[in-house]
Amino acid sequence: MTDALDRPLPAESGRDRLTPILFAVAVFTSACLVFVVQPMVTKLVLPSLGGSPSVWNAAMVFFQTALLAGYAYAHLLQRLGSMRVQMGVHLGALLLAALFLPLSISGVLGDPDPTQPALWLLATLALSVGAPFAVLSATAPLLQAWWARARVGQDGGRNPYVLYAASNLGSFLALLAYPVVIEPLASLSGQRWGWSFGYALFVVMIAGLALAAWRRGSGHAPPPRLAVSPPITWREKGMLVLLAAAPSSLMLGVTAHLSTDVASAPFLWVIPLALYLLTFVIAFQDRPAIAPRTTLVLQAGMGAACAAMVAFRSGEWLVVFAVNLLAFFFTALMCHQRLAARRPAPDRLTEFYLLLSLGGVVGGVFNALIAPAVFEMVWEYPLVLVAVALLRPWSRQDMRAWQIVCAVAGVVVALSAPLAMEMVRYAPQVRAAIPDAQWLRIAQAMLGVAAVLAFLVRERAVLFACILAAVTWSGYTLARGYDWDLTERSFFGVMRVATINEPPLGGPVHVLMHGTTLHGAQGQAPAYRCRPTLYYATTTPLGQAALKTQERRPEGARIGVVGQGAGAMAAYKRQQDQLTFFEIDPMVDRLSRDRRWFSFISDCADGPVRTVIGDARLTLAKEPAGGYDLLIIDAFSSDAVPTHLLTVEAIQGYLRALAPDGVVVLHLSNRNLEITQPAEAAARTLGAPHLHQVYIEAPNQGEMAEASTEALVIGKNEAALAPFRADPRWRTLRPSAVRPWTDDYVNLFGSLLRQWTYSHR
Repeated sequence: MTDALDRPLPAESGRDRLTPILFAVAVFTSACLVFVVQPMVTKLVLPSLGGSPSVWNAAMVFFQTALLAGYAYAHLLQRLGSMRVQMGVHLGALLLAALFLPLSISGVLGDPDPTQPALWLLATLALSVGAPFAVLSATAPLLQAWWARARVGQDGGRNPYVLYAASNLGSFLALLAYPVVIEPLASLSGQRWGWSFGYALFVVMIAGLALAAWRRGSGHAPPPRLAVSPPITWREKGMLVLLAAAPSSLMLGVTAHLSTDVASAPFLWVIPLALYLLTFVIAFQDRPAIAPRTTLVLQAGMGAACAAMVAFRSGEWLVVFAVNLLAFFFTALMCHQRLAARRPAPDRLTEFYLLLSLGGVVGGVFNALIAPAVFEMVWEYPLVLVAVALLRPWSRQDMRAWQIVCAVAGVVVALSAPLAMEMVRYAPQVRAAIPDAQWLRIAQAMLGVAAVLAFLVRERAVLFACILAAVTWSGYTLARGYDWDLTERSFFGVMRVATINEPPLGGPVHVLMHGTTLHGAQGQAPAYRCRPTLYYATTTPLGQAALKTQERRPEGARIGVVGQGAGAMAAYKRQQDQLTFFEIDPMVDRLSRDRRWFSFISDCADGPVRTVIGDARLTLAKEPAGGYDLLIIDAFSSDAVPTHLLTVEAIQGYLRALAPDGVVVLHLSNRNLEITQPAEAAARTLGAPHLHQVYIEAPNQGEMAEASTEALVIGKNEAALAPFRADPRWRTLRPSAVRPWTDDYVNLFGSLLRQWTYSHR
């Protein structure tokens, strides 16, 4: 007796025409579930690791590894000859994985270790969601393999890879839907239960598909088995892994580069990942929307342009965004189209996907785990951008003389740019005649010329890569000499120290930068060294709160500050005060205590300053109740908003830590998100009195002297706010209809829309 599912489906029957739809819907649904769960689970774990974009990158490594495990399981399942047995085993695995539902974050490993946060994150995600994610991710290759066997001998069975386009389309739509639709409309608990319900429906769908195919196969002659194709060679396997690893690495690299070096934008991680998935959809279509030859031309042009500007953080950021994202898109599309062209016969389908998944893991591990430990800045992005040029087709025609000339000229022009800048340093007359900024523009133009020469030799992969390498190296050499003095990197990001000239602050000023966000500045002239600057100046809401608290507590104030930065708040510490910083990144604590760069803590504070390392929600919960007269929550800058520090539960924790007449000040300055109304709504929900202030920096004070600051002060009771109510700069904020954020509900997309609306009025 033969396996009914191993028989061909009757061609052109009415029910047979429904089969492709059933398979496509099942693949589409599994992909939607897989990509909805990724941002949802990452959001669940954020309260333990803050709002760093690196959390997303490390989580992506876990999901890629779990995907690899799922594809390995699908590949091994194909060793079972009977599709009946395969379907039975897979349904059993889906049911066993359902024991982990509804999804939640396991607390078995306790709080994260600040020195090894990535390992804690990977292990916690594996314990929490590893089983359902891996089994669910195996569905796409399994269904394609079953489709190939069920349709053997028919047109549809010859190319089951088209279902991969449906899978990535589902992933693409689910990814875009999460921040725009799902997160604003559903709480986290609602999302968890909704996903669990979707998982149950999917299991029913797979069971129904198996039953339909089972019945449909009965009564027909057994078909021939899938033809056994030659094994994939090790050389070919290596090429498939590399072609998959490069886009995976670039996806994380371009995200880190844009958020660190160019500009901060909410939901930035969505764009590269969405483009990454879209390239799969295009590459595995029967008739790709963009032809491979067109892709190669566009990839060469955008790749060369990107190499010429990748090192520089100045310029029109929208243009830089566009060039980097287009370069990434066409590079990923080139790699995926080359993968699609190399796809093996259907009997090797699951092995093919296993190799693709392995490549994804290799690229992700390199970016999220290896690069932060090895490189002091986001070097992995330009390195892979150059190396991927070697994955372009290698021409077998004889090299022409003009190609050699262009290659040599391109390398020479590129390397001459930093050499010319260095020569200018030792030519006072030339340097006096033309400012450094003008010389820098000339050097950048030289890199642009070299990029054009690279494009001309794009058919020669090695020559193309050599010019790009020279352009990239020269760009970073130029940028490092003129943009910063020190750069260091940790899991939580890249920190830089730059020196700028500020005459109002006595000349040289050291500035601490996290990407495009300033985290502190200190004048180096003796008269200004202990003067707090930027958001921490005495005129800003944060400075006002410190002074009012010290005035109320002449015998000594107990002050806690979440977010250490350069340590500027230490300049307020008197001998009788107690000051504690709560900082998640040990590197920040080390830099702020290094006298070479900043001395607020070491020299300006009168007495010792304590630093507690770890996420503030976790570490503050361990502090004694009523232990602080003032808490300053200063972790809300740029796009990386640690939303769990603004929830009702978070503010309730701050109030617990306050003395009876203590206050908490939330620093709410933000370029991209309107986060004041959710914070005010949270305070109102708790019945805590509060006041609001927007301070506008005074003109002609210098860029680093002070900064415009928005803040909300919340008192433990009405008496605590008395000094602030007496100050006309603090006002009552009119209540809004905005829903307060909680640990179960955050709506960042709504904050983005409100900020956009206000800025365009």
